Amino acid sequence: MVSLDQWFASGSRIPVWFPAGSGGTRGYEVFCLRQGSGPWITFLHGFPTCSWDWAPVAERLQSRHRLLLFDFLGFGDSDKPARHAYSLFDQASITEQLWRRFDVPGAVLVAHDYGVTVAQELLARLAEGRLAVRLEGLVLMNGGLYPEVHRPLRIQKLLADRLLGPLMNRFVNESTFRRNFASIFTRQHPVGEEELRQHWQAIVRRDGLRNYHRLMQYWHERRRYRDRWVGALEQTRVPLRFLWGMEDPISGAHMAAVIRQRLPRAEFVPLEGVGHYPQLEVPDVVAAGIAAPFKGT
Repeated sequence: MVSLDQWFASGSRIPVWFPAGSGGTRGYEVFCLRQGSGPWITFLHGFPTCSWDWAPVAERLQSRHRLLLFDFLGFGDSDKPARHAYSLFDQASITEQLWRRFDVPGAVLVAHDYGVTVAQELLARLAEGRLAVRLEGLVLMNGGLYPEVHRPLRIQKLLADRLLGPLMNRFVNESTFRRNFASIFTRQHPVGEEELRQHWQAIVRRDGLRNYHRLMQYWHERRRYRDRWVGALEQTRVPLRFLWGMEDPISGAHMAAVIRQRLPRAEFVPLEGVGHYPQLEVPDVVAAGIAAPFKGT
């Protein structure tokens, strides 16, 4: 697996734009990496990490696919503006801007954790006729698709609290991160010490720790826009495949039960003995699951 520094050195920072007051725009830069050749696959990472999550999978797919990987605003090597109101809607708009920039006509979309809700918003825009890119399939992994059964870690709940979050942010350090992050992997597939160090380095890069509690506000957005995003998922005609770590304490077997009940026609691949990060724990299995043809295609 390439190191975090190698990963960032192999990509570049791309400008993205958002509406500002008086009809103007405000620009930021996000880290972006393109690899390989062939049909497009776009990857959406989770909280609190970055696109480096996908490095083990990317090296297995780049010989046959063209990969688009990037860090959401506030994550990894992307800009991390202070006092910014980070929103899943903005992250979906960033995805669309990058698709336009690189002339992506259609792609398989792969999403994990935080990224699954960005994918749901893209499905909602597709249903409204506002998405220019053809979604050829959607692969989802361990995220809060149904917020009512999502089980965030205690520290995440505290960070998401609008009153306690700024205070709790002061107590986040590498030690607390390592302990909490390691807890969502399984004994069969533990995260290594060096990986933990590099994930932490991605979080604090560009003074990112100051925004930790602000990024957690997505938890409230998921609840507020639950009907929009669940409806888009359940009504879409885009082929769906779930690669699901069943021992994930956050969104594992309990989330899988709801998915199977509400989306019985979707492909569901249970990953036994796997926790919250299937792409890091069993990258061979995940890469094969992403590359496999969808039913009916």
